[in-house]
Amino acid sequence: MTRNDDHVAVFDHAGATDILVIDGGTSVAQRDYLDPVHGDVSWFVRAFTAAVEQELAPGRSQQACVHAAIAVVCYSFDRLTRAGQATGQSAMPLHAWPIAAMTWLRIDERDGVGRAALYSLGDCKSLLRTAAGDCVDLDPFVNPQDAVLQAEIARLRADGVIDAEQRRERMLPMLRARREFQNTQSAPTVLCLRPVGAFQARTRRVELESGTRLLIMTDGFYRLVDPYGRYTDDALMDACLNRGLPAMLDELRTHEAVAGGTGARAVKAADDASAAIWAG
Repeated sequence: MTRNDDHVAVFDHAGATDILVIDGGTSVAQRDYLDPVHGDVSWFVRAFTAAVEQELAPGRSQQACVHAAIAVVCYSFDRLTRAGQATGQSAMPLHAWPIAAMTWLRIDERDGVGRAALYSLGDCKSLLRTAAGDCVDLDPFVNPQDAVLQAEIARLRADGVIDAEQRRERMLPMLRARREFQNTQSAPTVLCLRPVGAFQARTRRVELESGTRLLIMTDGFYRLVDPYGRYTDDALMDACLNRGLPAMLDELRTHEAVAGGTGARAVKAADDASAAIWAG
């Protein structure tokens, strides 16, 4: 069975539409502890999505909803880990605790004006096509960890480690140390189970004119732009609107299957890819 650690959810409530695109961080553990069938990361993103839907309430901020939802997920996590240890399962190491990136767009209308509130943790991507035809990156975030990974990948390639799976195996100590940090940082920048402090989400509010389009995607889908270079942001938006998301996903997978070296600049040769479009 193919696992998918991405998740897309759309909730309509109290005059608002909430679009969540979640990208679970690929596990760096040797095995699964919470869900041996679908995987711990998949369990996390789906449990979080269900908890967000439960915690949505009129007037409640996205930040408040996220913290309330994580508290619900953490309760289930504690219950599952206690049950596992009661049956003789070893304790779940900190590097195995799942994390995720997320972009949440809340779209509503007040006084005849449409608005979108962006709440973003991690490296998902959000593009806006204005009524005038301009393409705007709503969250031009550059993950500082990418430079660290690129330097290590370059070092391994120089040592002759070309295969993506072998490269990832060599990088596991670094990846696990990074995962432990992400699960314990005082101002978490990704979704994690036990945030020490408030989530440091990037937020933005924009007005939505009639004819506006939004494209929200995980970084796996955005590989069509970076690193593969098949599209610019503007061209990707056009292609997704004109051809549809399934066709674009097919193109992504075909490129990865046919073109050699697609994983040369990444820890993984391919990644889960998900996207959603909103049309105003």
